[in-house]
Amino acid sequence: MHYHKINNLLGWFCFAIAAITYILTLEPSVSFWDCGEFISCAYRLQVSHQPGYPLFAMIGKAFSLLSMSNKAKVPYFTNMSSALASAATVMFLFWTITALAKKLLVKKDESISQGQLCLIMGAGIVGALAFSFTDTFWFSAVETIVFAWAALCVAVVVWAMLKWDAHADEPGADRYLVLIAYVMGLSIGIHLLNLLTIPALTFIYYFRRSKKISTKNTLIALSCGITLLALVQFGIIQYTVKLAAYFDLFFVNTLHLNFGSGVLVFLLLLVGALVTGIVYSIRKNKPVLNLALVCITFIYLGYSSFAMIPIRAHAGTNLNNYHPDNAFVLQRYLNRVQYIAPPLLYGPYFDAQTMDQKDGAPIYRKGKNTYEIVGKEQKLIYDHNTILPRIYSNDGQDPLFYKQWLQLADGQTPTFKDNLSFLFSWQIYQMYFRYFLWNFVGRYNDSDGQTSTTNLNGNWTSGWFDSSKHLPKSVIQNNTYTPLYALPLLIGLLGAVYHFRQNKKDASVIALLYFFMGIAIVLYVNQPSVQPRERDYSYIGSFYAFAIWIGLGVLAIAQLIQKKLKSHYAALAATVICVLAAPVLMANQEWKNHDRSTKLTPHDMAYNYLNSCEQNAILFTYGDNDTYPLWYIQEVEGVRPDVRLVNLSLFSADWNIRQMKHSANQAAALPITMNDDLFKEGVRDYLTYQDAKLPDSVELKDIFDFLISDNNAAKLEYSDGTHMNYLPTKHFKLTVNANEVIKNGALPSRLKNHIVPVMEWQYPSNAITKDQLALMDILVHNHWKRPIYFTNSAPDASILGLRSYLYNEGFAYHLLPIKADTTQAETDQTNTLVMYQNIMNKFKWGNMKQARYLDEQSTHLFYPFIISTFANLSQNLLQEGHTDLARKTLSRYNQVMPDLYPYIDVAARKVYMADTACHLQDFKLANQMLTSVDGYLKDQLDYNYHQLQNHADTMNMRDVQIGLSLLNDMASLASNYHQLTVGNQLKEHLEDYKSKFAILFKQ
Repeated sequence: MHYHKINNLLGWFCFAIAAITYILTLEPSVSFWDCGEFISCAYRLQVSHQPGYPLFAMIGKAFSLLSMSNKAKVPYFTNMSSALASAATVMFLFWTITALAKKLLVKKDESISQGQLCLIMGAGIVGALAFSFTDTFWFSAVETIVFAWAALCVAVVVWAMLKWDAHADEPGADRYLVLIAYVMGLSIGIHLLNLLTIPALTFIYYFRRSKKISTKNTLIALSCGITLLALVQFGIIQYTVKLAAYFDLFFVNTLHLNFGSGVLVFLLLLVGALVTGIVYSIRKNKPVLNLALVCITFIYLGYSSFAMIPIRAHAGTNLNNYHPDNAFVLQRYLNRVQYIAPPLLYGPYFDAQTMDQKDGAPIYRKGKNTYEIVGKEQKLIYDHNTILPRIYSNDGQDPLFYKQWLQLADGQTPTFKDNLSFLFSWQIYQMYFRYFLWNFVGRYNDSDGQTSTTNLNGNWTSGWFDSSKHLPKSVIQNNTYTPLYALPLLIGLLGAVYHFRQNKKDASVIALLYFFMGIAIVLYVNQPSVQPRERDYSYIGSFYAFAIWIGLGVLAIAQLIQKKLKSHYAALAATVICVLAAPVLMANQEWKNHDRSTKLTPHDMAYNYLNSCEQNAILFTYGDNDTYPLWYIQEVEGVRPDVRLVNLSLFSADWNIRQMKHSANQAAALPITMNDDLFKEGVRDYLTYQDAKLPDSVELKDIFDFLISDNNAAKLEYSDGTHMNYLPTKHFKLTVNANEVIKNGALPSRLKNHIVPVMEWQYPSNAITKDQLALMDILVHNHWKRPIYFTNSAPDASILGLRSYLYNEGFAYHLLPIKADTTQAETDQTNTLVMYQNIMNKFKWGNMKQARYLDEQSTHLFYPFIISTFANLSQNLLQEGHTDLARKTLSRYNQVMPDLYPYIDVAARKVYMADTACHLQDFKLANQMLTSVDGYLKDQLDYNYHQLQNHADTMNMRDVQIGLSLLNDMASLASNYHQLTVGNQLKEHLEDYKSKFAILFKQ
C-alpha cells in the first residue's frame, strides 16, 4: 500500500482510539473549576472571565445543539467537543512524528523499505498514543476546557509547518504558512498557548531557507522568533484594541460623536491599509511583503472572533464578566488587568518597603456622553529590588510561604541566592518538572502537593522501589496511584538523544517547542506561591513536544536492536516493545484515574446548594467550585432560576454591582439603593477604618449612610487635599422588627420568641471594599423580604462578620435574626428540621458511593464537607430530642456515601459520627465506623513508624499525634458502651503504637 495511504489510515486509527477512550471516560455532566462557566457561556453565548474565549464559546454552542433540547445533556456534548478535539490532536501528532521519522530514515526521492515503513508508523503510533494517555492531557480531554482545543491548535500549526518544510520548494507551498497564520488568529479566541510555537516555527523556516547555518544566524533567528511572538502578543492582540480605544477617545471627547464611532473608523483604516499593502505587493512583485501582509490579514481574520465579546456585552447577558462594551474596557479585559501582573525582569523582594509611586497612563471609563478619567496607573518604587524577581509578593500568606520554603528566619533579608533558589526549587522543579514526571514517570495520588518535595501527596513515583517503602494502603490501593516505572520517560530520552545525533536542526526545533511551552511559561507567569489548584494543564504543549521524542524513541531502540536482528525484525521488535512500555502501560495505569463516566459530584453539589435556599433567595458564593457549577445548573438546566447568585469574588467590581441591580432569569434585582455614581470605578474602592471612639454599637443603616455620604464632614482629609469616606467603628448592629420578620416569612410564627430585637456583631477587617458596601446596602434595605444565604467558603470579612447569625440548612448558611446558642459550639448552628428535610428529601449525592472514580475536589473538598454536614445534623437532632430523625440521618449517610479517607481529619469526623451512633444505640453502624477508622489509622501509623525508623525527617508528626488521640478516644467510646470486641482490638492497637512511638513523647 502507498506510504501516504498507510500514513493517513493510521493517523485516523490513532484518532479513533483516542476518541473512543475519551468518550468512554467522558464526564457526563458539568465538572469543577472553570468548566461550569464555559458551558454556561457557550450555551447562551455569554461573556466569560478574562481574557475571553469567544471562539471556544461558539464551538461549544455548536456542540450543545446536539443535545436536541435535552438541557441536561448539554455538558455531555460540550465535553465531547473536547474529546474530539483531543483525539484530533493525537492524529496530527501522529502525522508530525511520522514526518520527522521519515526525514531521519529516508532520503529525498528514495523509496521506503518495509523495515523503514514499520519504524516510521511505529514511531507515530507509540508517540501519539502515549500522549493520548498522559495524565494531564487525558484530564483536559474529557471536560469542557480550553486546553483541549488549544492543544489541537498547537498540533495543527506544527504539522502544517512540517508540511511546508517538506514542500517548501514547490509552487504554492506558502499556503501552509497562511494556514498557520489563520490558525494562530483563531487560537487567540481559544487560548494564547498556540502563540508559543512561533519561535520553534521560526527555526523551521530558518533552517529551510537559510543558505548559511551558523551560531550567529541561529541566535538571530531565535531573536526573530521571540520578536514575532511579541508582535503578535502585544502588537496585534493588545495594541490593536488600544489604538482603537484612543481613536474612539478622540472621536467621542473631541469630535463629540457617538461611542464606537472612532473604533469603526480605525477598523476601516486598518482593513484599508492591509488591502492597499497587499495590492501594492502584488503590483510591485514583492512576494515576501505579500506573504507577510496576507499572514497578518489572516491572523486578524481569526482574531475577529473577539467581536463577539462587546456584542454580547452590549446584549446584557446574565454572565457578563467585566462588561467589556467599549474599547477601553475591552483593552483592560484582554490585558487581564483584574489580575495583577507579576514583575518579570526587575522588581522588589517580598520584604521591600514602598518608597514612592509614579503616575502612569490615565485610566478611562465610559461616562454618559464622554470618556472620563478615573485616575492614573500607579507604579510603586521599592527600596529592595533585584533582577529576575521570583520572591516578590507581599500579599497574604506569600511571605510566610517564602520563609518556610527557603528556611529563612524571621527578619532575615532575602538575597539573590534565595531568589534563584526559589526559582529552581519551587517554580521550575515543584511547579513544572513534578508535573512532567507525573506524566512520564508516575504519580502517587492526585492530592495537592505544591508545598512539599518529600511528601507522598502530589508527588511523582516510578514505582520501582515502592515495595520497599511500606506505602500505606490508602495510596497503593487508590485509583490515583499510577506508577509508570519511568518507561515513557526513558523512551523519550532515548528518542531525544537519537534525534540530536541524527538531525540537530529538527531536534533543536522540538527542544525549542518543549522549552517555550514549558520553562518559558514558568518564567513568564512567575507564580508567587501556592496556587488554588495544581497547574499542570498549563504545560500540555511541553508534554506534547516530549511525546514526539517518545515516538522517535522507537527508532533509537530499533538502532540498538539492529546489532542482534535484521532491520525489519528490529523495527517490528522495537515497535512492539515501545507500544507495550508506553501507550499500553499508560492506558492500563491511567484509565482508572480518568474514568469519570459515573461521576456526578459537581452537578449534584450545585443542585444541593440551590435547593438549600428558600424561594426568591439571594445566595452569596465565593470560590470557583461553589460558583461555576451553580452558574451552569441555573443558566443551562434552569434549576432554581428564582435564586439570585452573587459571587463575592466579583462583587467588589462596579460592573458586577450594576448588573446585580437588574433581574436575571426569574430572580428579581438585588435591593441595592446606591446610584451608580456612588460606586463607579475609582470611587469608594477602599475605605479605611479610623476609630471614632463611639461608645456603643452603631446601626448598620447609619454606618452605610455615613460611608456613602458626599459631605466632607463624613470624610477624612488627606495631605494632598483629597477627601475620602472612612469606617468610624467596627461595632455594628441591625435592629430587627419581629413582626416584619414573621410577616415576610423569614421565620415561622412559632419562633417569634427566639428572634432577637437587635443583631449585634463586630466587623473583622480594617477596611471596607465595594462588595462589603453593597452587602450593607442589601442588609439595610432588604427588611427580611428575601432570604439571604452564604456558602461556607465565604471569609468573615466578605460577610461583614455575621458568622454567629448564620444557620446551616444543608449546603448553604441562612442569615437569621436568632442569637447563637453558645452551648453548641462543637457543631455548626443548624436550622435543624429544615436542614433534615433538605438532606433527606431534596438533595442528590453525585453517585459518590457507586462512582468508579472521584476527582480530588470531590474527595478532598466536598466529601469532608458532606461528612461534617451529616455529623452536625445528626448531633443537633439528637440534642433537640429528635432521636429517630438523627438515626435516619446517619442511616442516610451510610446509604449514599463511600468510605474514604482523603486525609486524617476525616477520620476524626467519622469518630464524631460514631459517637453519635452510640448515643442513638445504633451499635452496628458505630462499630462499622470504628473498625473502618481503626483500619485507616493502623495503615497510616504503620507507614509513619517505618518512616521513623528509616527516614525520621519525613515522618508526619501531626498524623501520629492525631492517630494516637483518635485510637484513645475510640477505645474509650467502645468501652463506655460495652462494645468489647471492637474495644479490645482498639486498646490492643493503641498500646502497640504508644509503645512504638514512645520515643517521640519522652520528656
